Amino acid sequence: MDVNPIDSLDARLLLLLTDEPRLGVLECSRRLGVARGTVQARLDRLVRTGVLAGFPPELSLEAMGYGLTAFAVVEIAQGYRGPVTEGLASIDEVCEVHATTGQGDLLVRMVAQSNEDLQRVIDEVVNVKGVQRMSTSIALSTPIPLRSRPLLERVAKAGP
Repeated sequence: MDVNPIDSLDARLLLLLTDEPRLGVLECSRRLGVARGTVQARLDRLVRTGVLAGFPPELSLEAMGYGLTAFAVVEIAQGYRGPVTEGLASIDEVCEVHATTGQGDLLVRMVAQSNEDLQRVIDEVVNVKGVQRMSTSIALSTPIPLRSRPLLERVAKAGP
C-alpha cells in the first residue's frame, strides 16, 4: 500500500469538499485553479482507492432525538465474532463497532433517546447470542468529534 495515498492537491480538494460538500466539479476546479478534468480524475481515483468513501450528509443524531451516546466494551465467546457482529448490526441504535485488542473484543458506539431507552438497547446487545459480558460508559460530551481535517491540512501544506 502506498505510504502517501494522497498529495497536496488531493488534500486541498478534500478540504474544500469537507467545508462545502455540495460543490460541483467545475466550482472545485475554479477554486483550486486546475482543470475540470483534473478534479474529476482526482475524485475518481480517490473513490476507486477508497480514500473518499462517499458524500453522505452530516447528520445530528441529537437533533433526531438520540441525545445520549454510549460506548460499550463487549466480550464475546470464542468463535462468535461473525454472529455477534451480525446481531449488533440488526440493532438500529448501534452506530459503530470496532474489533479491538485488550480487555474486550468489540468497542460499540450506540445512541439512545434517554437513560431508559439506553437500558433497552443494552438489553438487546446483551441478548445477542455470543455476548458474554459488557461494560458501558455514557458520553457526557464530545470535545473532539470524529475529524480528518488536521491530517488533510498536513498533507496540503506539504505541497507538491
